[in-house]
Amino acid sequence: MKEITTSYLKEMKSNGEKIVMLTAYDYLTAKIIDSVGIEIILVGDSLGMVFGGEKTTLSVTLDQMIYHTGVVSKAVKSAMVVGDMPFLSYQVNEEEAIRNAGRFLKEAGAKAVKLEGGEEMAKTIERIVNIGIPVMGHIGLTPQSIHQLGGFKVQGKSEEAAEKLLKSAKTLEQAGVFSLVLECVPSELSQMISESVSVPTIGIGAGLNCDGQVLVTHDLLGITESPFKFLKKYGKLKEEMERAYREFYSEVKEREFPDEQHSFFLKAEVFKQLKGKKRKG
Repeated sequence: MKEITTSYLKEMKSNGEKIVMLTAYDYLTAKIIDSVGIEIILVGDSLGMVFGGEKTTLSVTLDQMIYHTGVVSKAVKSAMVVGDMPFLSYQVNEEEAIRNAGRFLKEAGAKAVKLEGGEEMAKTIERIVNIGIPVMGHIGLTPQSIHQLGGFKVQGKSEEAAEKLLKSAKTLEQAGVFSLVLECVPSELSQMISESVSVPTIGIGAGLNCDGQVLVTHDLLGITESPFKFLKKYGKLKEEMERAYREFYSEVKEREFPDEQHSFFLKAEVFKQLKGKKRKG
């Protein structure tokens, strides 16, 4: 399979070919996602909520992200692995942001990093890009700013807010991002942004007219109980997992598992000798 690069993603936008991105936090999930041809695997800080049971992404540490990104990278042969920079790993100063971004490539095997924020992050992004680290931008609903935003709400609904997002998109393009995540943005606005920048846009809750789409894998599979309107469940794995667990529980309690098919046995002569020794003892 073809190895996905930043230039290839830009070609996809030029050719009108949609880009697909999914999250992964573990080896096996990443391996399956990669095998079906998904172009980008995001090791998102959403792992704090999906994997760790937190209410927000704010508690996720850099070391946690490096670990999970490294695990995912080991499984991937084709997709672009993007490591999500967690809260306070890039906001303090540019030097720290560069050092932390570098860890994703050097220690975890990622091909790029993602960080949140609009035009206020442009200088930091430019510094990271200038040393050779590809950066994916993220505007609209930015979960690391959830307390400032007042919750998980659609962004860019007013004229002023829409113009700010348009300006941020263009500023981040100039800063050197290779793509932009648009989260919870009105469909008309995401189309305007997508048409105004040369880099691919990847939407989540941002309508059909982005250059690509992303979902959290556990949401897509129907494992979580996410309430978001933009979520479409492509599977019902929660119900299937519950069924399997209940069946296992029942068979163990009823002494039906393990049966002969799932057990190991001694050769008859060995068993006979052991029984004989036991009697003599």
